[in-house]
Amino acid sequence: MTLLDHFSQRTAEHPDRTAIVERDGSTITYSGLSKRAEELAAAWAAKGIGKGDHVLVAVWPGIALYASLAALWRLGAVAVLPEAAMGLAGFRHAAAAAAPKALLADRPIRLLSWLFPETRKIPLGLSPRSVGDADAAPSPTVAAADPALISFTSGTTGKPKGMVRSHGLLLAQHEALASLIAPQDEHETDLVAFPAFVLTCLGHGTTVVMPGWDLRRHDRVSGETISRQARAMGVTRLLVPPVITARLAQDGLTTPVRRVLTGGGPVYPDVARAFLTRNPGTGLTIVYGSTEAEPISHVEAEALSETDWQEAARGGGLPVGAPVPEATVLIEDGEILVAGPHVNETYMDRAQDAVTKLRRDGRIFHRTGDAGRLDQQGRLWLLGRLAASRPGLHPFAIETAARLQPGVTGAAVVAVQDRVVLFVEGAAPRLGDDFANRLATLGIAVRPLAAIPLDRRHRSKPDYAALTRLMDA
Repeated sequence: MTLLDHFSQRTAEHPDRTAIVERDGSTITYSGLSKRAEELAAAWAAKGIGKGDHVLVAVWPGIALYASLAALWRLGAVAVLPEAAMGLAGFRHAAAAAAPKALLADRPIRLLSWLFPETRKIPLGLSPRSVGDADAAPSPTVAAADPALISFTSGTTGKPKGMVRSHGLLLAQHEALASLIAPQDEHETDLVAFPAFVLTCLGHGTTVVMPGWDLRRHDRVSGETISRQARAMGVTRLLVPPVITARLAQDGLTTPVRRVLTGGGPVYPDVARAFLTRNPGTGLTIVYGSTEAEPISHVEAEALSETDWQEAARGGGLPVGAPVPEATVLIEDGEILVAGPHVNETYMDRAQDAVTKLRRDGRIFHRTGDAGRLDQQGRLWLLGRLAASRPGLHPFAIETAARLQPGVTGAAVVAVQDRVVLFVEGAAPRLGDDFANRLATLGIAVRPLAAIPLDRRHRSKPDYAALTRLMDA
């Protein structure tokens, strides 16, 4: 059984159900998406693509991308997905790291590839618009251990790391996400801003709506834009990064949406509580995970008690719920470690394993780099990046408190050796005397910024590399 098998089952169950709605409103059914994948597979097989071949994919999320992925997996080929947040640098890095046999892209991107040595030497060019004889598409046997996908970390905390995901790992991630994404009824319609989550949504048979805004600039979309698209498409759930959750906490949703699922960055108590107040009747699920381990835990914010919120405000961390059943979580030297069938255990460059992989009791654990704790109920609380933590001092505790100060709309803690700086964002941030004195006692400097730079992937967490450079400016 693979993720592609799940998609085939959903296609057999409801062939005429809409699978994907593009940002321009065009649609394709499950049977249509399956046929399109078969046509692509036949066309690319004729060009020499087969089992185990690496194919660099430069296609925008939508019908073309997901039909292409299904086609590659039908052939047993391996899709290589560049880190989109890195732009051309990510494109070139993926080509150099994966040595692809083919580049899958529209003609303008294939022409652009001739400008760079890493992509110029790729032997074949494939088009997502190819059409072959669907009945002639080969279907080699694909095993769980066979590679399906190569993706890359964002590189915000070091050199981007390439990860090979087998068909078995993709299926394990799909099953670990089932408690979050499995549809509640046959009319479930998901607006999904995380391209990777589209795969598991299709595996569960939901209708997936592509966001009508620029996925590279989530911070620029308005609540009304989101509400307008959700209303027009009958969206029942949103899968969006925290920066959009914060926007909806301000603007509100003007159309019924049953639940918002958010992850990819910290969700601070002030944002979560404001969201629930501004959008009564809409649940908020906070998901914690990483590129290597998705998900690790999740919590329904509306189920948190007043005691939990007060604990967070006092510096107890950000509550992210009990670990999912598939995940084994350890706290070692203050760091969150995770293992499970859905956790990536190695990188393409095995030398990078030494930093982020540990063997405990015969199992491989991934080092998340996050400081955290487990409470008496077995729930996980995030304390911030371990690299910025000091004994008795954790980033999220300081940032949570700072966000409650007058005029502060954002906060980020950065530590380099013995220097710790709190960056605060706001038109006129004012720190109360008690808070300012506490920071001074801890040796924490304060730097106001008009806007804290954000990561390029989801625009939902600080760009620590940029903030570190500001420390030295």
